[in-house]
Amino acid sequence: QVQLVESGGALVQAGGSLRLSCAASGRTFSRYAMGWFRQAPGKEREIVAVISPSGGLTLYAQSVKGRFTASRDNAKNTMYVQMNNLKPEDTAVYYCAAGTGILPAESYKYDYWGQGTQVTVSS
Repeated sequence: QVQLVESGGALVQAGGSLRLSCAASGRTFSRYAMGWFRQAPGKEREIVAVISPSGGLTLYAQSVKGRFTASRDNAKNTMYVQMNNLKPEDTAVYYCAAGTGILPAESYKYDYWGQGTQVTVSS
């Protein structure tokens, strides 16, 4: 069992930056690939970034490549995403999730989800 808690969401102006954190409970954090997903009002949930269990591999959605950077600290059971040059279209609730595999891109491969944190980017 893994419990996930996101933090760091806020209201920010376009061009600004935020760092989201995802704190995990349990001793098995390092066994899981971790993903960031987001869901905007009226839209389906979409993957943002994935990081492998060791942290050595990452995968990004095309829309955030070059702007978002995922990282993790397995000693602290925490995952992060640094979001730079934010755009209004990045506005969404951001969720972290723990999944099986190396870089799972499909949401059904994720077993545990956090409650989400709101990111709002004003123009």
